[in-house]
Amino acid sequence: MVLDKYLKAVDRTDPVKYVGRVERVQGILVESTGPRAAVGEFCRIISSSGATYLAEVVAVQGTNIQLMSFDPLTGLEAGDMVVASGEPLGIPVGQDMLGRVFDALGRPMDGKGPISVETVYPAQADPPSPLDRAPINRRIDTGIRAIDALMPVGRGQRMGIFAGSGVGKSTLLGMVARNTSADVNVIALIGERGREVREFIENDLGEEGLARSVLVVSTSDTPALARVRGAFTATAVAEYFRDQGKDVMLLFDSVTRFAMSQREIGLAIGEPPTTRSYTPSVFSLLPRLVERPGVSPEGTITGLYTVLVEGDDMDEPVADAVRGYLDGHVVLDRRLAARNHYPAIDVLSSVSRVAPRLMTERTAAAAGKIRRLIATYKEKEDLIDVGAYARGSDVEVDEAIEKRPVINEFLVQGVGEREESASLFTRAAQIAGLPPIEDSGNEELSVFA
Repeated sequence: MVLDKYLKAVDRTDPVKYVGRVERVQGILVESTGPRAAVGEFCRIISSSGATYLAEVVAVQGTNIQLMSFDPLTGLEAGDMVVASGEPLGIPVGQDMLGRVFDALGRPMDGKGPISVETVYPAQADPPSPLDRAPINRRIDTGIRAIDALMPVGRGQRMGIFAGSGVGKSTLLGMVARNTSADVNVIALIGERGREVREFIENDLGEEGLARSVLVVSTSDTPALARVRGAFTATAVAEYFRDQGKDVMLLFDSVTRFAMSQREIGLAIGEPPTTRSYTPSVFSLLPRLVERPGVSPEGTITGLYTVLVEGDDMDEPVADAVRGYLDGHVVLDRRLAARNHYPAIDVLSSVSRVAPRLMTERTAAAAGKIRRLIATYKEKEDLIDVGAYARGSDVEVDEAIEKRPVINEFLVQGVGEREESASLFTRAAQIAGLPPIEDSGNEELSVFA
């Protein structure tokens, strides 16, 4: 038993090494003559100085191989040796990953030493078969009142968080990581500023959140391939914990920078630019990323993916494509953030597509009534603001005006604030003018009615 992992490593090892030579280095692309390798295969480039660069085959043209490196290319020159590994990128995983920070290849980068590796998971795996996906019928707490009460998330669901820059996406992810009822958080920070990583860990995540989280980080200064593969590495780590029978929360920030990185790769290897210069491979890769979470016989992966919408345009290509792939979306509104309304969730523009299966008749009635009150006030907001609305003209508008402060108090939530589900639904029922909703402990439906 002690030698099993070593015996498996020997079985995977090909004693014949296929070698090629670098012919050209241009931009982020390395071209070589040989070795014999397949697209997606992991290679090592050994420079004349002895330095080793980790790379991946991205295209094959006859005997010419095109590679991209996970490391900066400084120091490479024509004639350097390229050695094929014979296998695609694999991620070493183990229980020791909790509370740790890793790079795009799954290597520890927090200075706390190596982890105890239990097995190796492929970075790029096929999504589960559609017929193997069990229905989503159990709710998972995010710890965010506006989401849990009005647009609940199910275990195995994939939700998008759509927002412009500086509206509170990272803070919202940190709140979810601390407050969620999931067993494990896997957090992917892809293309983020280097400064923001430690700030997210210390300020947004905190010690409590970090203790049950695994972070995979590939900052904006890393090569495009590292940013893309970091996304798949985080998903592979989530799949490992799912297969241990855990309910995993995969928090991904951000899909837009992932798409931009794949665009860099596509343009470098000669793909034609399409909508707003995004290449076809971007739109073929997005579903392969977001379809991997879900429900399995062993456990679940619930995915929350942030989408940075350029110019607050919800119809820009990446946002539009991702919205179609996911099971719902949460929209953050810059105008709400300007009013110090955090989290700045635009309730009327947000939706959970599986919410009807996660709510009983009474919880759905309470959520629906609150939505109607918000919509009614918004419809008459201009008249109310200028004093042109006369009280008594419309009973529903009068109720919306009366309950607006209470609704805002309910939706606004401090960074360190958390509320139990039973109390949450009781407050929602009170706002809606319905009888109190008490906790029945129905775990199968995961709602309180």
